[in-house]
Amino acid sequence: MDPQTINERIKLYRDELLLDTIPFWMNHTIDREYGGFLNYLDRTGDVYCDIKPVWVLGRFTWLLSTLYCEVEKRPEWLQTAKHGIEFIEKYCFDDDGRMYFEVLRDGTPLRKRRYLYSETFASIAFARYAQAAGDEKRLERAKTVFKTLLHYYHNPQLLPPKYEPAFQAKSHSMAMILIITAQQMRRVWDDPILNETIDHCISEVVNHFMKPEYKALLETVGPNGEFIDTPIGRSVVPGHAIETAWFMLEEARHRGDDSIRDKALDIIDWSLQRGWDEEFGGLLYYVDVLGKPCVQYEHDMKLWWPHNEAIYGTLLAYHMTGKPEYEQWYERLHEYSYSHFPDPEYGDWIKYLHRDGTISVTLKGNSWGGPFHVPRMQLKCWQLLEKMKG
Repeated sequence: MDPQTINERIKLYRDELLLDTIPFWMNHTIDREYGGFLNYLDRTGDVYCDIKPVWVLGRFTWLLSTLYCEVEKRPEWLQTAKHGIEFIEKYCFDDDGRMYFEVLRDGTPLRKRRYLYSETFASIAFARYAQAAGDEKRLERAKTVFKTLLHYYHNPQLLPPKYEPAFQAKSHSMAMILIITAQQMRRVWDDPILNETIDHCISEVVNHFMKPEYKALLETVGPNGEFIDTPIGRSVVPGHAIETAWFMLEEARHRGDDSIRDKALDIIDWSLQRGWDEEFGGLLYYVDVLGKPCVQYEHDMKLWWPHNEAIYGTLLAYHMTGKPEYEQWYERLHEYSYSHFPDPEYGDWIKYLHRDGTISVTLKGNSWGGPFHVPRMQLKCWQLLEKMKG
C-alpha cells in the first residue's frame, strides 16, 4: 500500500470515528433521566423504543473507556463510561450473578437468555473502565463477571437447553467471543486463566468448527465437532468467521505463532471465497456450505458488521503477510462498504441493505446494532495504518 493511500485512510478512519460516529452516539444515546443508554435510534437519532439491550450497554461503555485509554483523555468519554457502568451495576445483574439480556428504560428486568453475551461485554466494560479511571473496585468486578462467565461456559448444563436432547449442538459464537474477551481482560489482569481460555477456545475453533474438507468455518456443529447435515448445521456466516479469524491473527501476532496465523488465514480465504457476492458485491450474510437453500430470511442481505470485520481482518492479514491478495480484498471491501453504508446526512452507518445494495431499513440502532462494530473498525484500522506508516 502506497504512503499516500495510508495517509488518506488514516485521516478517513480517524475523522469518521471522532467527528462522525462518536458524536452521533454521544448526542443521541445517553439517557440522562434514568441512566444508561438508549440504543434504539432511527436514522436521525430519535429514539423509537426505550428497551435497553444489556450487551450494548457494555459495548458502548467499553468503547468510551478504550477511547479514553488509547486516543485522548477526554473527560466526557470517561464520565459517559461511568454513566454506563453505574447503570449496569445497579440494574443488570440477577441474584445468581448472571445478567439480564434486556431491561426496561428504568432498569426493570425484561428478559434473561441462556446466552452469555451480556457477561462477556460487561467484563471488558468493567475492566477497561477500571483501567481508564484507576478504579480497583471495578477491576475486581470485571474479574468476578469473567469467572462467572467461564463457570457457565464450562458447565453448559447449568443453562436452559436450546434444543431437546434429540438434537445435540453447539455454536461457534461463544468460543470466538471468549478469545477477544480474554484478550481484553489480559490488558489489565495478569492471570494464567486468560491464556488458558484463549488456548482452549482457539483449539475448539480449529478442531471443531473449521472444516478443511468443506473449506469453511461452520456456525453450528455437534458436541465434538460433528458435521450436522441440516440447514443450521450447514450454515456459514462469512463475516462472523472473518471476525473470529482476526481475533486469532491478533493472538498470533501477540505470541509470534505462525501456526495460529496460518489457520486464521485459511478461515479468511475460505470465507471470502464463499461469501463475496460476485453479482452485486459485498458479503452475503449466510451461505450453505453444500450450496443448498438457506433457511434464514436475511441470508442474502448485506449487513454493516460483517463488512466492518472483513475490512479490518483483511487489512491485518495484509499487514502480517505482505500478500497482495489481502490488500486487494481490503480495497474491494473498503470500496463496497464506503459506497453503501455511511450516512453523510445524519452520521454513522446504515445497518441493513438488500442484496442489490439498496437500503432495507434506515435504523441506526436496535438489539444488535449500535456503537460497536463501526467505531471499533475505525479505531483499529486507524491504529494499524499508523503502524504500517512507520
